[in-house]
Amino acid sequence: MEFGIVMEASPGYTAPLAREIETLGFDLLLCPDTQNLGPDPLGQLSLAAQTTTRLRLGTGVTNPFTRDVAVTATAFATLQAESKGRAVCGIGRGDSSAAHIGRRNATTAELRTFVEQMRAYQRGETVDRNGTPSKLRWLDSVEVAPVPIDIACTGPKTIEMAVDVADRVSFAVGSAPERIDWALGVARARLAATGRPRDSLRIGAYVNLVCDPDEQRAIQLGRMITGMVAHFAGMKDAPLDHLPPRLRSVAEYMQRGYDMSRHAQESGAHLQSVPDDFVEWFSICGPPSKCRARLGELIELGLDHVYQLGGSPVPHPHGPRQQAMVRQAALFATEVMPHFR
Repeated sequence: MEFGIVMEASPGYTAPLAREIETLGFDLLLCPDTQNLGPDPLGQLSLAAQTTTRLRLGTGVTNPFTRDVAVTATAFATLQAESKGRAVCGIGRGDSSAAHIGRRNATTAELRTFVEQMRAYQRGETVDRNGTPSKLRWLDSVEVAPVPIDIACTGPKTIEMAVDVADRVSFAVGSAPERIDWALGVARARLAATGRPRDSLRIGAYVNLVCDPDEQRAIQLGRMITGMVAHFAGMKDAPLDHLPPRLRSVAEYMQRGYDMSRHAQESGAHLQSVPDDFVEWFSICGPPSKCRARLGELIELGLDHVYQLGGSPVPHPHGPRQQAMVRQAALFATEVMPHFR
C-alpha cells in the first residue's frame, strides 16, 4: 500500500511541511494546481525536493488547459530531475482552475490527447503542434526518466480512458465502499476488454478521511471535503444516471447550486445541503479504530494506493491552514497507516 496526502502549496510552508509529511510515513505529497485559489505547486514542490529524500512529489491535480502541454511536460521533467526521479503528474479534466477563468472543463478526449502529447515530449519525441515540429530540446543533454502520469477520474468514460493511457488511476468518487467497488468494476472491465495486465497499472483513490478522537468534530471537519468531492460527481453537464440515489440527489443540487467562489472553503453555501449522515456515508470521519475499519473495507476491494483528503481546524491564513491540516493528519499517519503496511 502507498499512502499520499493532498495539501495546497504555500510559500514558506511547503518545504518544511513536506519534511514533516515524510517523517510521518506518507509516500506521496500532492498539491492542487488551481491558479486562482492557491500558489503555484511546481516551484514549491521543487523546494520540497530539497528537504526530503524519499517522498514522491506531484500534483493533485493539474489540468490540460491552464498550461500548454509543452510547458507542463518541461515543468514536470524539471521536477523529476530536481527530485532525482520522485515526481508524479496527477492530472484531471479540471474544475476550479477552469471555472475561475471562465472556461469549461476539458473533455475526456482532450485530456487523453494532452496525456499522449506529454508522454511524447518526455520521451524526447517531436510533436506536431499546429504544423510546427515541437520538441523539448533541453532533454537531449539531460537524462530524465518520463514522469508517471496519474489520472484522477470520477465518471465511467474518464475511468476507461485512464485505464488505457495512465500509469496510475485515482478515483475521486468518495469513500463509500459501494462507490469504490463500482469504480473498480469499471476499471477491471476495461482492463479485460483491452487485455492490459492488471499489474501494469496502479489503481487507487482520493479518500475523504478525517481522523479525530471526537467523531462529531471529525464530521464537521470532513463536511467541506465531502461537498467538494460530491460536486465532482455533479459537475456541469455531467451525466448522473450511473450514480446511486443517495449521491444523485446531492450531485443534482451541486450542479445547480455549487458555490464555486468558495470552492474548498468551509464557508461555501452549498455545504448546507450536506447533512451529517451524508458525510458519514461519503467520507470516513472518526477515531482511529473507525478509520482502520472503514479504510480496511476499501483496501480489501483492491486499491493499491490511498490519497488522503483531510480537514484543517484552522480556516485561514493560508500557510497556517496547511500546517494545521498536516498536524491533524498525524493521528491518521501514526494510528491508521501502520495497520496496512
